Amino acid sequence: MPLHPIDVIQHKRDGLALTDAEIHAFIRALVARTPENPTPTDAQTAALLMAIFLHGLNPAELASLTQAMRFSGETVDTSRLRSFTIDKHSTGGVGDKTSLLIAPIVAAAGLAQPNAAGAPGICVPMISGRSLGHTGGTLDKLETIPGFDTQLSLARFEEVLRTCGAALIGQTPTLVPADRILYALRDHTGTVESPYLITASIMSKKLAEGLNALVLDVKTGSGAFMKKYEDAQLLARLMVETGEAAGTRTVALLTDMSQPLGRYSGNWVEVLECVEILRTSDPARRHPLSRDLISLTNTLAGWMLYLSGHAPSPEAGAAVADDILLSGRAFQAFVRIVEAQGGDTTVLHHPENRVPHSSQSYRDEWESRRRGPGPTVARTIAASLDGFLSAMDCTQVGWAVQRLGAGRTHPGAPVSAHAGLEMHAKLGDPIALGQPLVTLFAEDPHLLDEPEQMLRETLQISATPPTPIPLIREVIPAQRSA
Repeated sequence: MPLHPIDVIQHKRDGLALTDAEIHAFIRALVARTPENPTPTDAQTAALLMAIFLHGLNPAELASLTQAMRFSGETVDTSRLRSFTIDKHSTGGVGDKTSLLIAPIVAAAGLAQPNAAGAPGICVPMISGRSLGHTGGTLDKLETIPGFDTQLSLARFEEVLRTCGAALIGQTPTLVPADRILYALRDHTGTVESPYLITASIMSKKLAEGLNALVLDVKTGSGAFMKKYEDAQLLARLMVETGEAAGTRTVALLTDMSQPLGRYSGNWVEVLECVEILRTSDPARRHPLSRDLISLTNTLAGWMLYLSGHAPSPEAGAAVADDILLSGRAFQAFVRIVEAQGGDTTVLHHPENRVPHSSQSYRDEWESRRRGPGPTVARTIAASLDGFLSAMDCTQVGWAVQRLGAGRTHPGAPVSAHAGLEMHAKLGDPIALGQPLVTLFAEDPHLLDEPEQMLRETLQISATPPTPIPLIREVIPAQRSA
């Protein structure tokens, strides 16, 4: 007997557990909808989403929903690569650019140890997203590299993986179409925050990549979607359990997002920060405000190398990752990836001319190269008293970046390549009267005032330093999900 959407909705509404048949039938019908047969309707789908939001999902239901979404369209067949496939996913934050460093690090490790067929020993099939709310998007950052193509076909995606060991693309129209439909409705029905729906959304896309293993960076703190620590813990455990149930070894790291990660937040400026790190061969010459970014990058990459069998422990993997960074091999891998995806690699070879050490040098450099309208205006906020940088609402910092033009006001809206900000201090740093705290970049002078006010309101200086928060709060490994 065919299942009717109303029956599925009523079962979940009444707190009953949905069967595999109910979940799979609903998702199949959702993706197969036509104007002539629009069942389940948007209203019916929204009703089911709200029922799930209110009652949650048990482990079997969550695994079933994730698998139904995963196979709702085309999937990536990584078996032909004959490589260990692994990815990293972040739940989103401000200045979170680790993907731009992790992909070439792990790719370089895989290229250094090819398999018997001569293919990379590790491949990183990284399907990323765009800016969402107050958080930045990896695709928006990569597309500030002239010519970089994030919309590869799955066939071309596989070719780049085979030759470069990593590829970074966006979700294709045929990959997990159920997620696009459900996410659009979640955004309009107040159900985005459900940890069960978040898990199904994230894990269906990641599992569709055909991964052997997955490392999750689950953010917590004022700049994260999951601001409460216990909420982040629940989400991490749900994703680990779901990945393990699907046969993909999964580990989650709960990491702090109480301040922007690294030195810059925006689009092009984040690429420049990563290029500077990739080009630096002397640890002593690393910028102090990029050290948290480098530490988290190495930790996440270390777990990827450990899970793939290229390091005896995550700690040893982190050391290997840092060696790959300092050796220049990660930079070479990044250049190969950019070239393979159509990007102009000449912009990667002179970071000393491109990193905005000051707003004036940043503006002048862009104008001299004529690669587009650089930031026509910049403004620096200075400290109004002595003390310590003691607190900030990192979400508000993210919204300031968005208001400068680096993020979207609505889906599909264009973003500014050059808007963003540079932090001049980290939480706990001593601050002197008149010392620069943050520099804002924009293409339109009218866009500076509101972000400046937002930042002045949220950046707090106190007489005593705050209690330090560790960058890595907790690790939830695969063994805990058993």
